Amino acid sequence: MAVEEGRPLSLKRGEKVREKKLPYVTAIMAISVDGKISEGVYQAARFSSKADLRHLERQVAQCDAVIFGANTLRAYQTSIVVREPELLREREERQQPPQPLHVVCSISGQLLPHWRFFSQPLPRGLITTFEGLQNWQRREAEAGVLGEGRGKSGFFQEFFIVDYPLDWVELMAKFYSLGYRKIGVLGGANLFSSLLKLGLVDDLWLTICPLLMGKTSALGIVSPSLLADFPLPVSLKLVEVKVVGEEIFVHYGVNKKGNGEEI
Repeated sequence: MAVEEGRPLSLKRGEKVREKKLPYVTAIMAISVDGKISEGVYQAARFSSKADLRHLERQVAQCDAVIFGANTLRAYQTSIVVREPELLREREERQQPPQPLHVVCSISGQLLPHWRFFSQPLPRGLITTFEGLQNWQRREAEAGVLGEGRGKSGFFQEFFIVDYPLDWVELMAKFYSLGYRKIGVLGGANLFSSLLKLGLVDDLWLTICPLLMGKTSALGIVSPSLLADFPLPVSLKLVEVKVVGEEIFVHYGVNKKGNGEEI
């Protein structure tokens, strides 16, 4: 379920992918009633409840890997660790490792080694370009870390080196071939929109929190600029809805379309 120890995985545009199947992709996000995921860029959303955090842990525990954007990591500087004994036991029964791989997508590689994310007990991966990898290696060197920029340092155990602009279909096919069959998307709006427009998102878990942001600086769940050339609206199918306290937990399936017809 992982790339070879010590060697970054290089993905070249146009490279033939033997395994054509794609992983099941589920997006998991908390939003305000007016559809905002945070008050602004680099600002963490602190409006969800303990019930939502337990929900997030349960969803993450179902995944082989979770992916989030660099700005999401900059905002939170941490990720979600599966700690509930029952969830850990279920992962063991499914022959999964205790924690899914936590993958941050940062084309620039401009991340800070002192973030708590890098000391959390979970495996980490980085999607970046060769230039981004060099930037990250410089960050490691500045932090006084030896180990040629990878697993020996304990910062990242896996690297996925890509061309820019990133070919998400090709990358997802590669994830599947490596054994990552279910992938969770934890934000932000750019990452979610990029995958949505390519038909790569299979379902969506939303926690609707009881507040209105009402700010122009607040970030929405999607990026309108990335969906400008995409046929909107996106059709969803209600799978499940549950009310816990003041929050609404909604599970939608995504109706994927091609040329106006469902596929």
